[in-house]
Amino acid sequence: MSKRKSAKHKLDRRMGENIWGRPSSPVNRRSYGPGQHGQRRKGKMSDYGLQLRAKQKLKGYYGDVTEKQFKATYKAAARMKGDTGQNLIGLLEQRLDMVVYRAKFAPTVWSARQLVSHGHIRVNGVKCNIASRKVVPGDVISLGNKAKEMALVIEAQSLPEREIPDYVAPDGTDKVTYTRVPKLDEVPYPVTMEPNLVVEFYSR
Repeated sequence: MSKRKSAKHKLDRRMGENIWGRPSSPVNRRSYGPGQHGQRRKGKMSDYGLQLRAKQKLKGYYGDVTEKQFKATYKAAARMKGDTGQNLIGLLEQRLDMVVYRAKFAPTVWSARQLVSHGHIRVNGVKCNIASRKVVPGDVISLGNKAKEMALVIEAQSLPEREIPDYVAPDGTDKVTYTRVPKLDEVPYPVTMEPNLVVEFYSR
């Protein structure tokens, strides 16, 4: 876990933003990038650079999913009716690991993915270990019996910096219902996300 913690802190520093809103982020102490050149003055970023940065930030926020998975999600969003950027956010928020994270069953996106992959999560009462599984409105996500006593879960539920969003309805401390696919302005990002720039990046 220490290796992954270091990696996500590096992402925070590279972006210059506290992407997950965690109090332990090094950006809270120093906002410049990592490495010996981190404090250099930065020139004006090109349109491509802005688009790439937006993609890296959004992809990183969702647990640094693989480029193959992320691009496939974008293509699925582009095939749907309506705004592609909104569709992209909706599809990312429908991932099972993200619903587990939003429900405060895990303190980080990575630990949420680990909970799922280790078989501690139930979808409509059935064990599921596929983190990328698409959750649909009406699905009930719950913790397995062992997970209810895990220190990781207890820690997550006591985190003051995160609230459970409206589209994830809790039922006690170990069960939630995914009520609807959220819009961009409903998703509780600690920083500004720009899915429109991600769409421009892939549309080049």
